[in-house]
Amino acid sequence: MKHNRSSLAYQARYALTHPHRVLPHLRRLTRDTWLRLRNRDHVSYYRAVMKSDAACSPEGAVGSHTHRRWLALGRMQFDYLKKHGLKPGFTMLEIGCGNLRAGRLFIDYLDTGNYYGLDISPDILFSAQETVVANGLRDKLPHLTPVRDLRFAFLPNGHFDVVHAHSVFSHSPLNVIEECFAHVSRVMKPDGWFDFTFDRADGKEHHVLREDFYYRTETLVALADRYSLDATFMDDWEQLRHKQSKIRITRRT
Repeated sequence: MKHNRSSLAYQARYALTHPHRVLPHLRRLTRDTWLRLRNRDHVSYYRAVMKSDAACSPEGAVGSHTHRRWLALGRMQFDYLKKHGLKPGFTMLEIGCGNLRAGRLFIDYLDTGNYYGLDISPDILFSAQETVVANGLRDKLPHLTPVRDLRFAFLPNGHFDVVHAHSVFSHSPLNVIEECFAHVSRVMKPDGWFDFTFDRADGKEHHVLREDFYYRTETLVALADRYSLDATFMDDWEQLRHKQSKIRITRRT
């Protein structure tokens, strides 16, 4: 059962059982309120959040509070896609590539030039460049590009075998997800697929600090259908016991 983290009852119980986290939460609330006042649209706001988080810890900014966890989550994503048929000759687009937690493994595995990583945060992409150097991946020529939206206007038609977005829609309001759905099929090959994770709500959909968004599976499946995309809930991902769930989208024939 996934709880409504935005409810006062949940927050009160959490504060009582985790008193040491109250002060950090209040600091984050204050910071986020200030950033929202200065950035009216969500993408600009979250870009500012990433800038702040990346200044403290690039690995923490992408949701990994220890280096060991950063390595493990990257490996989990890579192993899952490889199990599902990812091949070295595939072209891959990673939305929200961050500092290449999984991207470093995809870059190493894919043929030279076949990895494209996008992120709204230039600051985290600076860290991604450092990951490329540290892992000896310069000769693989990864494409790392900052973007303002998810329209993919600069990318070619029907180019990508796999599109991947891990822990992106968990930080996105529905209009940002819809923008992606409206444009992603154009850049996918006819038999390509798009995997994304999301924070799943069993009950009321909600957000926490406009940083973490919780959606019902049915909402995202219906939204994909609106753009002639077939969406499948990936049950085998649930077996990995990751806190987020996963949906796979394919182009409707």
